Amino acid sequence: MSGQTRNGGRPTLEEVAARAGVGRGTVSRVINGSSKVSGHTRAAVEAAVAELGYVPNRAARALAANRNDAIALVVPEPEARFFAEPYFSDVVRGVGATLAETDVQLVLTLAGNERERRRLAQYLSGHRVDGVLLVSVHAGDPLPELLAELGIPTVLSGRRSAAETLPWVDSDNLAGAAAAVRHLLGRGRRAIATITGPLDVYGAECRLDGYRQALAEAGHPVDELLIADGDFTEEGGRGAMRDLLERRPDLDAVFAASDVMAAGACRELRAAGRRIPEDVALVGFDDSVLARHMDPPLTSVRQPVEEMGRTMARLLLARIAGEEGDAAMVLPTELVVRESS
Repeated sequence: MSGQTRNGGRPTLEEVAARAGVGRGTVSRVINGSSKVSGHTRAAVEAAVAELGYVPNRAARALAANRNDAIALVVPEPEARFFAEPYFSDVVRGVGATLAETDVQLVLTLAGNERERRRLAQYLSGHRVDGVLLVSVHAGDPLPELLAELGIPTVLSGRRSAAETLPWVDSDNLAGAAAAVRHLLGRGRRAIATITGPLDVYGAECRLDGYRQALAEAGHPVDELLIADGDFTEEGGRGAMRDLLERRPDLDAVFAASDVMAAGACRELRAAGRRIPEDVALVGFDDSVLARHMDPPLTSVRQPVEEMGRTMARLLLARIAGEEGDAAMVLPTELVVRESS
């Protein structure tokens, strides 16, 4: 029976795995000489290979030999923003949790200026990684198109637009923002301002759309004087809050499109003598560790950032393996109410 299965065909990797009582990936690791397999498991797989007369597919082995067993997590943002925002560390934690179950290494790359981007493009052109996770992508960023041209499997965190062509994972930014504004309206607030993220980031644009939508549904006209541009930084939040207080000193609530900007807004409101929430209610977005430690604790829209990281990594590993799967996933958000509103 050597070299044949009961149905007369050549034995498959799956049949070896079933005979050895292990997973397909474990058989693959043994065949490819990985050291990350116990002696007992290795012996079981080798016995199953011998019993079935399994011969590895040469094309598959050649493909495996060309793998780098590494993926890049690319963040096209300055280093200061990466370390200041809990969002990024939560993504890394989620990605790492998925990769911990594999032999794949994670390469973290920041590309916040033109020089770093050129160096990254050169690195990626050398096909040193099997795939890329691209976080915090801006409209007009050339990196996604470069990756598509190079044929490197890629998954985005967020989208460049509603017409995104690459696989992506995102949270429901519009619904989350709308829930925040509905909550403020329900608290009796009527002059509700918003501090946006950079509007060349599609997620920030969706959060602004959610703000507008909730006001429109409640029959409140949108006052453009209550909308201030921010940049997802604390200083940006503080500057935007200062502008809002000058334009509309009667405002009684603020929805900031990130917790970090909400922290900046909080500082500015305090400096102006405004009490939170008595004078001005405040809501953020992310439900990061920062929200829980603010004084007062911040009401915030929770997006499942770690789960986004895990999902992105799973989608990318599937694409590297040549499997077709989901090309777009929207994860739900949830409003977490605390003392700031």
